[in-house]
Amino acid sequence: MEFLLEGIWEGILLVLRADPEVMTASWVTVRVSFGATVVAGLIGLPIGWALASHRFRGRGAAISIIQTLLGFPTVVIGLIVYGFLSRRGPLGFANLLFTPTAIVIGLVILSIPIISVFTMTAVSSVDQRARETALTLGASSRLAAWMVLREARFGLIAAILGAFGRVSSEVGIAMMLGGNIKGYTRTLTTGIALEGMKGEFGFGIALGVVLMAIIFLTNLGTRILQKS
Repeated sequence: MEFLLEGIWEGILLVLRADPEVMTASWVTVRVSFGATVVAGLIGLPIGWALASHRFRGRGAAISIIQTLLGFPTVVIGLIVYGFLSRRGPLGFANLLFTPTAIVIGLVILSIPIISVFTMTAVSSVDQRARETALTLGASSRLAAWMVLREARFGLIAAILGAFGRVSSEVGIAMMLGGNIKGYTRTLTTGIALEGMKGEFGFGIALGVVLMAIIFLTNLGTRILQKS
């Protein structure tokens, strides 16, 4: 029990001192998570909107696929992307493996289904009579769609924040595609895994404190928006 308390105290001190290695891992985590969330949002929001607003052949199958991808094992995502980016893979010429960009690619694949499903749910919850009324009053299809998005805006923002919280805590993809290179691709989660295996409990706690702070602030923002 004593070593646990010592480790926790050491971790708190490292955070308070703004240890450079802790801050670097934190910055890498925020950067790749933010980049992946933005790209996934640009893809996932239109997908969710289309699934909620339009009726087309194969819609049910598309929804089932998107919902199934929510449970797709992250290590499998990492393995597939690794195969594409490795030297023997079709994208090996780009030399992206073990770079922050490789991590972003994997995290984008992970978060697209999250944003798509949340967006579909948010848009579907809006009373469709609002769109029909707008069209009846002479609004264009684009303006009517904008009105629906405004009604669902809190749900859409929650989808983005939820995806950000998920990818910021991901370890498998970051480890496989980033290589856990100190000062370059080491994120908070991969750093925790490495330091834990090395027995550096205090340093792992420091990284965990920062990670939990990021996730807490993300969840807090989501709850505030949902209550607005």
